[in-house]
This record gives sequence, structure tokens and C-alpha cells, in this order.
Amino acid sequence: MKHLLPAIAAFIALPSSALLAGDGPAASPELSLEQATLLRCSAAFAIVASEQGRGVPSALAYPPLKDRGKEYFVRSAAQLMDDLQLTRDQVQSLLQSEVSRLQEQSGAAARPDVLVDSIMQPCLLSLEASGL
Repeated sequence: MKHLLPAIAAFIALPSSALLAGDGPAASPELSLEQATLLRCSAAFAIVASEQGRGVPSALAYPPLKDRGKEYFVRSAAQLMDDLQLTRDQVQSLLQSEVSRLQEQSGAAARPDVLVDSIMQPCLLSLEASGL
């Protein structure tokens, strides 16, 4: 996960106009299916974009996600902050937890490539549906 922190930090660099007031981290909120999808796909895009930046062949099989994935995350984070009244730090915490969860799943999977593809295919559809 340490190698992903710069990628996550880049995805979290939201403009100040997107930030909402709030103090400290809150307990994990209950997410709707749409909100959970936004979070899961943002985390998946951060992981794959980081791997694409390092030239990992399996990640290069997906469309480039550096810019489109970042914009997807910015929009998703703003929506999560608005819908759930979360701060930037709270969204960052949720994203880091989701990245960790996805990495644990991948590490435990018999076929990590199949798992990643099962996550990425619906996320790429979500990306396309977002108009990015």
C-alpha cells in the first residue's frame, strides 16, 4: 500500500471549493449501492493508474486512467462529501480503507487478474456513463 500513497494523495487533491466543513474522521457511513460503487471504482482506478505509471503490463491492458480516473475520483469524492456530509479527510480515509480491502482481496485470490478484471469491467462502464 505504501507505493499507492502518492497515487491516492494525487487523487485526493481536491480544489478547496469542493471541500465541506467538518471535524475529524467519523465512523464509516452506511453507503448506498451508488456510493459504494463510486468509492470502489475510485479505489480501483487509483490502483490501476498507479500500476500503469509503473508500467505493469496487466494494468496497461486497461485504458489510461491517470487523467480520467482522477477526474472520476474528484467528482465521486465531491458527491460523497455532499451526500454524506463528509470532510476531505473522511473521504480519504474511506478510499484508503477501500484500497486496502481491494489489495487484500487480490492477495488472497487464486487468480488476481480475474478478480481485478471483475472489478474493472463494471468500473469502466461507470467511467463511460459518467461522460469522462
